[in-house]
Amino acid sequence: MYFYRVNSNTEENYLKAIYLLTDGIREVNPKDVSEHLGVKMPSLNSMMKRLAEKELVSHTSYKPIKLTDKGRKIAALIIRKHRLTEMFLVERMGFGWEEVHEIAEQIEHIKSPLFFQKMNEILGSPKQDPHGSPIPDANGEVAEMNYPKLSESKENQKLRLVAVNNSSEDFLKFLNARDISLGLELKVLDIESFDGSMSVEFADQRTQTLSQIVCDRLLVTPIK
Repeated sequence: MYFYRVNSNTEENYLKAIYLLTDGIREVNPKDVSEHLGVKMPSLNSMMKRLAEKELVSHTSYKPIKLTDKGRKIAALIIRKHRLTEMFLVERMGFGWEEVHEIAEQIEHIKSPLFFQKMNEILGSPKQDPHGSPIPDANGEVAEMNYPKLSESKENQKLRLVAVNNSSEDFLKFLNARDISLGLELKVLDIESFDGSMSVEFADQRTQTLSQIVCDRLLVTPIK
């Protein structure tokens, strides 16, 4: 595993936030980063200056922020630790997928590469976390998974739910209450032209109407 070291959990949180807002590639507005982390602009600019000095970001005060190659790799490996931890908590410890984020937020700051190497081996080198998000590999490389949203589907399409693009606790509890989980097969029965809501039938013949907001957050792949 690529070995890295940054000085604080706070620095790791900033790098991870920038990565998640940009897929590690694009530039991001400083205001978006400050809102994502709940910090004020002077604090953000101070941290960006520190990270720029370490060659982890490219940044000029109040201008868009972009990760350097070094910063991108470090951020991806932090995300790897987070998503491996979430998978371990679900697969080996019996946590629900709605329960694991806050715990993983704490564990991701453990510095030992061996700890996460063993976790990966126990899990059989998973490619995705419990929410369907890709797990970066040990070199910080991430496989592209460009799944369409359910809201982009057409009537009579048969689909499989493969990921969610919003893993907030409230949303996952909403899905739990409706027995909606990854791997579930479904068919689009009807699309309401007025508000984009969808009537779907699941493989067990249940039917439900899902709002466009929900359909925007469910990622699917066609079943041929």
